[in-house]
Amino acid sequence: MQTQLSACRLVGACAVLSVIVAASPVSALQLISVSEAALPTAQIRGQLRGITRGPTVVIISPSPAAGFIHAPLDLKIKFETYGDAKIDTNSVLLTYMKIPAIDLTQRITSYIGTTGIDVKDAEVPPGTHTLRLDVTDTAGHSTWVEFTFTVSQ
Repeated sequence: MQTQLSACRLVGACAVLSVIVAASPVSALQLISVSEAALPTAQIRGQLRGITRGPTVVIISPSPAAGFIHAPLDLKIKFETYGDAKIDTNSVLLTYMKIPAIDLTQRITSYIGTTGIDVKDAEVPPGTHTLRLDVTDTAGHSTWVEFTFTVSQ
């Protein structure tokens, strides 16, 4: 009898645990892995200069002025186009500036829209990270921006 009671308690506890696990939020997106972060950093090309008709890319988060930030972080980028052009979402390319370069685009595809990128809770290991974002609008105008942020321990 005692064994049956213990077995019932165990089954009940497992059922409660499975409900808790099922109700837990989905884990954060692994944007950059520890092994990718350990690769050598590629040379930074600097800012785009001159007059361009390409879209404007505004890095909202992580803010370029944020200093050290903590993971998980939000990756929020705004696209601004000119005239009747829209962002060609299939043209968006996010690259981790390492040797060799790492294409992060497939990891964020579902977060890309015509007005920008909005990733909540992206996991990034501690360290300094540089990303390059390339975009093209429906008029064929393109632009790119590189941005760097540092994640603290």
